[in-house]
Amino acid sequence: MRFIFSMQWTDKIRQVKIILVIAAVLIAVVSLVVSHLLIRDLAEEERSKTGVWAEAMKSLNNADEQTDLNLVLTVINGNNTIPVIVKDSEGNIQTFRNVEIDAQNAEDSLKFLSDKTETCDKIRIYIDEDNTSNGYLDVYYSESVMLRRLAFYPYVQLGVVMIFVVIAIFALLTSKRAEQNKVWVGLSKETAHQLGTPISSLMAWTQILKETYPDDELLPEMDKDVQRLQLIADRFSKIGSLPDPVPSNLNEVVDHVVTYMSRRTSKKVSIERHFPKQNVIVPLNASLFEWVIENLCKNAVDAMEGMGAITILVEDLENKVTIDVSDTGKGIKKKDVKNVFRPGFTTKQRGWGLGLSLARRIVEEYHKGRIYVKNSEIGKGTTFRIELRK
Repeated sequence: MRFIFSMQWTDKIRQVKIILVIAAVLIAVVSLVVSHLLIRDLAEEERSKTGVWAEAMKSLNNADEQTDLNLVLTVINGNNTIPVIVKDSEGNIQTFRNVEIDAQNAEDSLKFLSDKTETCDKIRIYIDEDNTSNGYLDVYYSESVMLRRLAFYPYVQLGVVMIFVVIAIFALLTSKRAEQNKVWVGLSKETAHQLGTPISSLMAWTQILKETYPDDELLPEMDKDVQRLQLIADRFSKIGSLPDPVPSNLNEVVDHVVTYMSRRTSKKVSIERHFPKQNVIVPLNASLFEWVIENLCKNAVDAMEGMGAITILVEDLENKVTIDVSDTGKGIKKKDVKNVFRPGFTTKQRGWGLGLSLARRIVEEYHKGRIYVKNSEIGKGTTFRIELRK
């Protein structure tokens, strides 16, 4: 029941994350749409102002003693933002406004202005009252600096918001992972502490039984089980610390696990091992690494439902050593492959889903290696690969 509750809670958290991501995307889209509409309205307003400015230029060209030049000049000089360039009917530059000419183009400013009109919008105003094509001015204009900044600003704003969201999520996940690690380490050390007293008592009782019944054939097996409990307690005590790996013979470590598993699994399960001819020496914490191989083998036995073959292949490559643990079980669904190492995930009716999570922690954090699902096929089996640096 606790496992089901844990999985339901994990699924709810995932659903909340998906909802938050969708909400963030919708907010971003709405923000961009609103910004686009606002910029479109401002661009239309600038276009209208440019039309008024062009009419003021026409009034200036047709000015007589009755024309109110103050009003015309106020309109013309009031444009301090919209870049405009005026050409006559023969294509000559008459005037320009709000166009910056840098020092590099100062010597040939007319050519620079003429080239710039190619990227501008145009309004044609006829000087004579009949609107004939004999006398006219072309007013070229483009977006103001302020409008371009407003068009660019929403993307900058969204970029800053996204960076903030990514940092916040990273900080949240880091904090959550640190909290999980504290719980994991505390639980492991408390388990080792609680096991310590009864194991010491069992060791003492075993010693007394050996002295009382020296010829009893069951006592050696009992002693092995007590030593096994001591090994398990030692493994739990090392979780959370960083035990120093020492050069170890990987062949012997794997062989020790296979010997132990062979005595405690069904005879219908065969475990084959393939080692290089020479010893494979890698830095290991043997007791913890044996735990990894045991977990993989136990999962393989469960996947095969007590009948099949497990193959352990050790390869000594140039810069690394690989250990492949293969089974002939039911395989892993593609949608579950990415979740097999997640704490709490399991496909078994009974189980906490911590074995593979612990295995990855031991391989990646304590041995700086890598563990992953090499391949899996429904109905044919699964292969897990461990890579260790030499």
